[in-house]
Amino acid sequence: MYDNLSLLKDIVDNTPLPTAVYTGEELKIELANPSMIQTWGKGDQVIGKKYLEVLPEIQNQDFAAQALTVLKTGTAFHAKDKQVDLMVDGALRTYYFNYSFIPLFDKTGGIYAVMNTGSDVTELHLAKQQTQSAEQRLRMAIESSGMGTYEIDLATKKIKTSGNFNAIWSIEGEIANEELIAKLHPEDQALREKEHQKAQSTGKMCYEARIINDDGSLKWVKINGRIITDENGTPGTLIGIIQDIHEQKEFEQELKKQVAHSTQELRRSNDDLLHFAGVVSHDLKEPIRKIKTFNSILKNQYKADFSENAKKFLQKVDQSAQRMQNIVEGILAYSTLDKRSQPIEKINLNEMIESIKTDLELIIREKGAILITSELPDLEGAPILIQQLFYNLIHNALKFSKADEPPRVIISFSTVTNDGIATVQITIKDNGIGLDPVYAEKIFNAFERLHSKDQYEGNGLGLALYRKIAKRHGGSITGTGEKDNGAEFTVTLPVKQAGDYL
Repeated sequence: MYDNLSLLKDIVDNTPLPTAVYTGEELKIELANPSMIQTWGKGDQVIGKKYLEVLPEIQNQDFAAQALTVLKTGTAFHAKDKQVDLMVDGALRTYYFNYSFIPLFDKTGGIYAVMNTGSDVTELHLAKQQTQSAEQRLRMAIESSGMGTYEIDLATKKIKTSGNFNAIWSIEGEIANEELIAKLHPEDQALREKEHQKAQSTGKMCYEARIINDDGSLKWVKINGRIITDENGTPGTLIGIIQDIHEQKEFEQELKKQVAHSTQELRRSNDDLLHFAGVVSHDLKEPIRKIKTFNSILKNQYKADFSENAKKFLQKVDQSAQRMQNIVEGILAYSTLDKRSQPIEKINLNEMIESIKTDLELIIREKGAILITSELPDLEGAPILIQQLFYNLIHNALKFSKADEPPRVIISFSTVTNDGIATVQITIKDNGIGLDPVYAEKIFNAFERLHSKDQYEGNGLGLALYRKIAKRHGGSITGTGEKDNGAEFTVTLPVKQAGDYL
């Protein structure tokens, strides 16, 4: 069984707390446990040596003087988070310690030694520094942003504030929570109460409210808060940020006014456009119809009375009237397309293409055209619009054909997924007069023509109208080709539409 001295030695040697004992004015090392020896980093042979002999690097530090003072006065010395520079493995390194010098007394009350204990708190010190630095940076960021922070003790209702909190609330010094609440606009009190109630379950709150200034003016603020609970889950503290958003709110309100005004102007403009479309539909189409009718009467009933030149003029009048009718109908279709609500239906494209071929039977037979169509898929859309789209694309392929070569039109398709949406790409390729790549996008502009109106009939609105139809279905249309070597138009349409109407 160990005696008391052996037991004490075992305790000292095995304690993780660095411990050493020094005697005499030279602070001779009488005892140093393994933890202290490891802390010094000077090897195991330290017993019997002088304190400053083992640790010469602390010569200009206060430790030896502190130990000697304790040895002389008998008053213990304690230090916390003290910087210590030690030479370890040949390099001077900085540590931080909580340490003590404690006098040891003999039976007569005399001081015979001083005990040195220490605890390495370097990691804790650095973590504290980093925390303080982060807090300082956060405080600076909050102050520079114009925001204010607050902390409310939910038990005592006491408030700690920082940043621009007081400036935003227009207060000076400390203020009770009830006084702050009273500064909120009465209409916003219920919202604040609701958010605080919600925070009891979610731990978070966020709301916008108005502060009533001393002069009666209002200031919009945004408040974000979070409830901090203790280890038992009991709410203890509410921390938050308040931000002045008055200028932002004024801007939003002004923007809403401008949007409302612009919307009203746009609605008026659309109404005017519809009125114009009605005028075009009624007031212009009727005179054109009469011009064509009377011109036809002249050509048929009085053709014997006209010279060849007169007959040519009558023919030009007829052609001009037809062009005018095409333009009127094109303007009417283009201007009212977005206003007509169309029901979504499932469309059998194969049946639709066959119907279009029947409608174009005369021009197909006159030009000896060949149409090659693959088996096309079904899709959703407004049948009247999709019919108009493909009718005109196929008609264009037949119209813009070469004079010495029968039209050859190939209709094919492929399926593509764009952003998770299944789409169908339908391609209409012809062997006609072609399309210069320079104009591949320009042709979709309203009233854009690449050919003489005398050479090819049209109103310049066709492709612009087709693109409108494709976009209305959530799709697109593009054109490519080569001059004198055919054109190719690709229509991309979703297989399914989002709603029941377009």
